[in-house]
Amino acid sequence: MFESILRTPDHVLINGVTAYGNHMDSGSYSFKDIVIETRKERDCLKVSLTAQTTPVSEIRLRWHFKERVRGQVLGDAWERAYADLGWKGLTPYQTLPWYFLITLGELTVGYGVMVRPGAICSWQMDPEGITLKMDVRNGGCGVQLGGRTLEAASVVSRIYTGMSAFEAAQAFCRVMCTDPILPEKPVYGANNWYYAYGRSSAEEILADAEYMARLTKGAENRPFMVIDDGWQVGRYQKDGSYEPIYNGGPWIPNAKFGDMKELADGIRRKGVLPGIWVRLLQDDLSGVPADWKLPGGGLDPSVPGVLDLVRETVDRIGQWGYKLLKHDFSTFDVFGHWGGEMLTEMTEDGWHFADRTRTSAEIILDLYQAVLEAARPYDMLILGCNTIGHLGAGLMHMNRTGDDTSGLMWERSLRFGVNTLAFRMPQHGAFYDTDADCIGITKGIDWALNRQWGKLLSLSGTSMFVSVKPNSLPKDQEEELGEMLRANSVRRPAAEPLDWMDTPLPQDWLLDGRKTTFHWYPPEGLRVGCANGPIWEKVWREVSRVLDEKETE
Repeated sequence: MFESILRTPDHVLINGVTAYGNHMDSGSYSFKDIVIETRKERDCLKVSLTAQTTPVSEIRLRWHFKERVRGQVLGDAWERAYADLGWKGLTPYQTLPWYFLITLGELTVGYGVMVRPGAICSWQMDPEGITLKMDVRNGGCGVQLGGRTLEAASVVSRIYTGMSAFEAAQAFCRVMCTDPILPEKPVYGANNWYYAYGRSSAEEILADAEYMARLTKGAENRPFMVIDDGWQVGRYQKDGSYEPIYNGGPWIPNAKFGDMKELADGIRRKGVLPGIWVRLLQDDLSGVPADWKLPGGGLDPSVPGVLDLVRETVDRIGQWGYKLLKHDFSTFDVFGHWGGEMLTEMTEDGWHFADRTRTSAEIILDLYQAVLEAARPYDMLILGCNTIGHLGAGLMHMNRTGDDTSGLMWERSLRFGVNTLAFRMPQHGAFYDTDADCIGITKGIDWALNRQWGKLLSLSGTSMFVSVKPNSLPKDQEEELGEMLRANSVRRPAAEPLDWMDTPLPQDWLLDGRKTTFHWYPPEGLRVGCANGPIWEKVWREVSRVLDEKETE
């Protein structure tokens, strides 16, 4: 029923035009001065592209089925997940970024591309065939290869029987990535964002670290204290008042933080490892040249000077002594959209990078490689956030695989936390260690709900970070939180969502070999529309109100 696509495609489009050639024999297709080659190598089909002067935007490969297919389909996401992952009926017009699985009964089939391709890849599947779309644009314009050969993608497919769809998904992720870089130990600890929301200081971070050390007393594997947005000089106005809009560089500390090396040393003296957050492609205050910037205002990673600035920033943070670097916003800063806004492709037409000879995928890969190379001398772990997982696998140790959870709105933690944990769990340990984001612990979320989210994370085998104001919890809750953190400090098998075929928010999980059922829904039910738009604006007004109260305490 499900046929192999590791063969010559039945139809090829180049820039929207049918390409012709002796494809039945050689796998070669041409249009103008553009040539597509498909060649079978071991267990994959390699796709390469050569062009002289004609800009190339898109390649589509189509394979026909001899029989109509049916089944449930699970796709991935362009970057982070936005509560949009789940098994669905076969939907011909659905765009499936990077890879997908289809299951019917005891049979599961995976279709995808190996990680770190030279093109931005997505799929469509209908009852009569499969289409692979390779976006080889440079930004929103055709790439100008100038005679160079681009290795666009390596197509892979596997058929699995005698195992669950979850086990098949895990196995297929290991097919797509054979060289992950993984932390030696579980990574867990604190991140101050979801209780501080950017209003913090060196003194508060040290108090966070001391609290984390107390909660994890006895754990041989020590936790991290990750300093999130708010430490950089541009975050506050000159009079010291909070500036909620600008969260870019330069990446030097403001007066509330002072000497960042001294702070890292202080965190370490508390028995906790120091980590820090940065936004590497946003800098409006350093006077960088205008031609270093993209049309949307982010720094252009195709410019050598920008990558030098990235390396200098990472090197400086390494010299300060931080052992985990969380770099954020780079996909938004390049493409101008969040993943939840990307529909059939990652960006619109009409713009390009300074260097027009490389594809967007190649430029992003160079950015991730530059970050990793700069971090290596300091044994610094890389945690990507708002990064493209299929390009980052093998170039980052960890990946924040979903949009933000919350310290004020349970619906966000449920939708963006539980959904991404469940449906990106197969990537855990195969692409990188996954991070489904924090437990935001404030009075804004009932502890009975957060306790469940914390228990799931603590036994999931994935990273667990908490945002909690020191000494803000009753003794019993504090003891429960400490137990969760210590449980997460040791390596555990990946949790399995047992009812993931039925709901985007699985309640039944296999944790350490035992079935556990969670009750995610408060008595009053869930509020809707919590992701974007007016409701999200209401959330940020509530954040501002809570933080204003915090400053008057």
